[in-house]
Amino acid sequence: MFKSNHIALTAAVVASLVASTAAKADIAEFYKGKTITIAIPYGPGGTYDKYGSTFANHLGKHIPGNPNVIVQHRPGAGGAKAMNFTYNVAPKNGTFGMVPLDAAVVNQLLRPDRMRYDANKFQWLGSSNQTNSVLVVRSDSGVKKWQDLRKIQVIGANSGKTNSGYMNPKLASALLGLKMRFVTGYKGSSRSILAIEQGEAQMSSFNWLTWDSKVPHWFRGNRPFARAILQNGVDKDPALPDIPMLADLVKDSEKPLVAFIASMGPIGRGVTMPPGVSKARITALRKAYDKMNADPAFEAELKKRRLRLIPSSGEKIQSIVRNALKASSPKVIKEVRKLIFGK
Repeated sequence: MFKSNHIALTAAVVASLVASTAAKADIAEFYKGKTITIAIPYGPGGTYDKYGSTFANHLGKHIPGNPNVIVQHRPGAGGAKAMNFTYNVAPKNGTFGMVPLDAAVVNQLLRPDRMRYDANKFQWLGSSNQTNSVLVVRSDSGVKKWQDLRKIQVIGANSGKTNSGYMNPKLASALLGLKMRFVTGYKGSSRSILAIEQGEAQMSSFNWLTWDSKVPHWFRGNRPFARAILQNGVDKDPALPDIPMLADLVKDSEKPLVAFIASMGPIGRGVTMPPGVSKARITALRKAYDKMNADPAFEAELKKRRLRLIPSSGEKIQSIVRNALKASSPKVIKEVRKLIFGK
């Protein structure tokens, strides 16, 4: 009996290995000689672009068949244009993905008329960073701490109303009584930062990595050009232990509103594929993404570009998206929509 069971078990293991090898061969055959396009939802120069370009340099060597990987910039509507295109128009065969908006879930719930996708049906391969939204203001505006914004009005620059750089400060403004006006239409973080540097605006809100990788000199010395004064996310950014969290400044009844917007942080910078890509290819791509995150050469290039590596698997990001959609009550969504968009 033991010998019979042992033989059966061995046969099952061999069959599984054969099937796995065959599946890998099929994946390799498909991707051999092909090109995978990763869409960037903003113009060149921002952290979306920098991460996407680094993915393009490393992901292909971990995918069976070693396809070429390129990036394609698709700016517009605060990143919503690229999200909608990837979900509805892009090829569904595993040759087109994108670096998704960290606000993908929040946008879907707050602006369903403009977001023509279901975030849970995107197939998330993984993430390489997690982000807080950090509000930065020029020092010559007279603002040294967030309370000063109750008396001093500043103009904020950002790409559009569907990105975290607009929604986070807009919510903070509504909950804390801050004086802010917003100018949208800048093509990504680089253009917004340039607007601040040239005096067109005094404020914007991006993840700390954007600020620290692009304009670290702004924050040095006894008379810095600009200051970080407020952040929003799940936990404090490790680089900003003394910058207050929005959740710690609002009433208990308002904390669910802040938590809803903060849910975008863990999605970070990664890659997602549209619905319709086969399970076998998604499995292979997720394995490749995990291998890329563990590759010392990938981490070395990130460091060279002043980018952080905080890896998450595709399964974890998929779960975060699914749970965020389930946990968002209609009451919270309605109230946040009113505070940010006025309706």
